[in-house]
Amino acid sequence: MSRRRFLQSMTASGVALALRPATGAGRPTGAQPPAPAAAAPAAWRSWSGIAQCQPAAWAVPRSEDELAGLLRQSPAPLRAVGAGHSFTALVPTEGTLLSLDALTGLKDHTAQPVPTATLQAGTRLATASRLLDQVGLALHNAPDIDAQTLAGALATATHGTGAGLPAMHAEVQSLRLITPTGQVLACSAQENTEVFHAARVSLGALGVVTELTLRVRPRYVLQRRVWLTPVDSLLRELDTLARKHRQFECYLLPHTGYGAVIVHDEHPGPPQPVQQAAADEDVLRDLRRLRDWLGYAPSLRRWVAQRLIDPAQTEQRIDWSYRLLSTQRPTRFNETEGHVPRANGAACLRAVLDYLEQRNDVYFPVEFRYVAQDDAWLSPFYGRDSCSIAVHAAHDEPWDYLVKDVGAIFRRYGARPHWGKLHDRSAQELRALYPRWNDFDRVRRHLDPQGRMLNAYLRQWFERTSP
Repeated sequence: MSRRRFLQSMTASGVALALRPATGAGRPTGAQPPAPAAAAPAAWRSWSGIAQCQPAAWAVPRSEDELAGLLRQSPAPLRAVGAGHSFTALVPTEGTLLSLDALTGLKDHTAQPVPTATLQAGTRLATASRLLDQVGLALHNAPDIDAQTLAGALATATHGTGAGLPAMHAEVQSLRLITPTGQVLACSAQENTEVFHAARVSLGALGVVTELTLRVRPRYVLQRRVWLTPVDSLLRELDTLARKHRQFECYLLPHTGYGAVIVHDEHPGPPQPVQQAAADEDVLRDLRRLRDWLGYAPSLRRWVAQRLIDPAQTEQRIDWSYRLLSTQRPTRFNETEGHVPRANGAACLRAVLDYLEQRNDVYFPVEFRYVAQDDAWLSPFYGRDSCSIAVHAAHDEPWDYLVKDVGAIFRRYGARPHWGKLHDRSAQELRALYPRWNDFDRVRRHLDPQGRMLNAYLRQWFERTSP
């Protein structure tokens, strides 16, 4: 490994992007449903391969009426499937998989008095951003990957970063939900209010969302700046950086002593697009090589890393928001993520890094973000501003420590789990963590009295908490 190549790969953009999986030209490898056919349905597997199933049937409804009929008549459990980017077992079923791939597109948009956009729920986030851009609009915020469907992202409380910016579901103004009995409900803060509060983060347990109206804004330009800094300094500056910038996140590089800082701020000038660097994945390969070569000697590994990394490297880009906030990367991994109260963020991050650096097999950067509170019943950010800490392991390497050991740290600091990321929280724990858990379950039982939307993974939580 040459010093020149390693230094180039250690630019913070590479660090930031290396954790973001790719979608290719369309959907991620391994997550695409087959075209409807009379033959036995194909098996399904998630993007990382950690979740898989052999459903009795696949269905790709092309209208709400067709979907309503499928929900009434198809073999249960009924589970909706999007891009397969969740690591938990929310999708697997021996019953029916319902793909919303035919229910996509921008249906309507308004500019006054508050800009809104109505999109079909099967629309991929990447597609939604481009459709909005074409009419001069943009999302307020976006997650760091955009492969997911809108419905899937909202069902699992997918989020971006920004101390004053909430997760995507907080921007939902109204939605349409088809229940397991085939009933179509229009839901908002004024109509079917309780269903609305439950359905914005639903885990796919209430039925299938077909359409969403989101609060959006006129499209805007961001300036992205990235730099490397020593971990100890970074940990002291987390809250300062979060207050100073519209969006702040960082990635700590285990066994190096460095972290990458990424900030975005609104820019008054025009975009200045540049071609994306082709070697963003080099950083992850180099960190893995350091692990493979020097994992047996952690002190030597750190010594070598600190002499190969150039802390003077920086990056700056100015472009439309959607081109900077989300990206695509091919590296597959498994992941856990905890959302802790904001006051616990720095201490929990320090504890996670200290634990990971006791393991010589770790090389993935640790992701740290800020998320503002909201009022969706099963939102991990319900009623509290939060910091999110994400830990990754290569898809073909052991990952049990993400749940057992990192999960134990998350518990100590009061973390709520990301619904799409690996965790082992029990029904009792979840009911204690979520003040409106029982309200959600009451609405769920009303909409789905027979439990047709519950696969084995969801039954462990809701059947045990039902009266």
